[in-house]
Amino acid sequence: MTQTTVTSSTHTTTTTSSGLRSLYLIRVAFSLIWVALVVATSASLVSADKPTVIAAVLLVIYPLWDVIATLLERRMAGTGSTDRFATTNMALGLATTAGMIGAVFSTVGTALLVFGIWALLSGAIQLVVAIRRRRTVGAQWPMVISGGLSVLAGASFAAMSASATSSLSSVAGYSAFGALWFLVSVIALSIHSRRERR
Repeated sequence: MTQTTVTSSTHTTTTTSSGLRSLYLIRVAFSLIWVALVVATSASLVSADKPTVIAAVLLVIYPLWDVIATLLERRMAGTGSTDRFATTNMALGLATTAGMIGAVFSTVGTALLVFGIWALLSGAIQLVVAIRRRRTVGAQWPMVISGGLSVLAGASFAAMSASATSSLSSVAGYSAFGALWFLVSVIALSIHSRRERR
């Protein structure tokens, strides 16, 4: 009986880990494409500028994509509707999307402020989720680091949103760094899964 329980638990953990790796790779691809589009079309926009249509669409899509990715992650992790942190993060992402729709009709600085507040709060949630998930999935240290860096970056974006020299290139850098940490997490989860199977 005990052996069956352990095997079932290991299978569940392996399935969760595999699902997370797949989702994280999708997130890496999305972030890199998003960064490339920002750099190619909007990196020169500074705080006082009004976002172009392309910049506005990119800024609105980013937090909305995070909502979709969080929903997928919650299903893959098997936490269902009981995971209040995922629910909070999705609500935050939807509120940020709504706030960003308003911000893009103002200035890049306003959009940076909204983005910064969201990055700070969602980073804090990511940090808590990663710490909690260490016990069930393992190999969460990249997500702990990423969440902590997101908190710092968010505070920085919010602080520099009023600066005349702040630009969307900083947001592109944030997303590129996020992609890096998701990729590191894929590698860490793969190594952890191999060790669990031995």
